Amino acid sequence: MHKQKQALIFWGGWDGHEPERVSNRFAGVLRGEGFAVELLQGTQDLPGPGRLAELDLLVPVCSMGELPKAHSENIVRAVGEGLGLAGFHGGMCDAFRNDTQWQFMTGGQWVAHPGNDGVEYRVHIHKGSSPLVEGIEDFTLRSEHYYLHYDPAVEVLASTRFPLVDGFHAANKPVDMPVAWTKYWGAGRVYYCSLGHVDAVFEQSPAAQELLRRGMLWAARANSYK
Repeated sequence: MHKQKQALIFWGGWDGHEPERVSNRFAGVLRGEGFAVELLQGTQDLPGPGRLAELDLLVPVCSMGELPKAHSENIVRAVGEGLGLAGFHGGMCDAFRNDTQWQFMTGGQWVAHPGNDGVEYRVHIHKGSSPLVEGIEDFTLRSEHYYLHYDPAVEVLASTRFPLVDGFHAANKPVDMPVAWTKYWGAGRVYYCSLGHVDAVFEQSPAAQELLRRGMLWAARANSYK
């Protein structure tokens, strides 16, 4: 009998990123793909190694949160042993600023969004880079424009160009910044997309939601992304 995929979405941290709302959005997306989804508020009651080993996917939505050391170690080990990890915006790559092992595993860390919210920018899809972006076209959205420090080992699926607004960073040459990437952590798959400042971004740009939907399925080895 086919085993139902299991996902855990844990949310918290800064309320400005609407963690509960976007968690419910992507819980619905995963349920639509046949997943059993558990939603958990906060990080104190995260499951231990036994339960993590039963999961197929972990989705953190916890900008500027705090992750107890024991839970951090459990997750880092579980992903290394095959648990899929997928997330977006600050919910994953600005989640636990003091946890360098978390940043090593996820592949990057937010450092700035020049111009703050409301910057109009273009997302360039790296066609042919992965089945995860097949059929998705370049698109424009208005939101926070994420500048990240990222792992050179990541496989970049989409990018955006800096600078668009003035600031000290604009003294440098133009650079292409990853918007979406994949990487491996031991036996585990890791997916990140920098889009999704608030829930309305996914209404404004269905392509942003589609990038994350595909990334979650890939990380969980679900459907055509096994």
